[in-house]
Amino acid sequence: MRTGNEPLTARSPLRLRFWLSVWGLLWAVAGTGLFAWNGRTGWAITCAVLVLLISADLMMVVHRLHQGAHYQPGREVPPYEPPEHGS
Repeated sequence: MRTGNEPLTARSPLRLRFWLSVWGLLWAVAGTGLFAWNGRTGWAITCAVLVLLISADLMMVVHRLHQGAHYQPGREVPPYEPPEHGS
């Protein structure tokens, strides 16, 4: 249901972002190790930088998830009603 006020009532898919970050972190760590083992220093550094960025993003997502339902409502919380504007 589109109401036109989605920026005000949008919900962030933090759990999806968490699992995608974990998946990306696993690949970046594996890439760092494999590229370093094969002597591809430039690619290993690139993957290491990705590991740092993904780790920072993952820490922020975990912090937001721990803040509770105000920032990440679960399935039991219904969508917010659009604000009423006086005509």
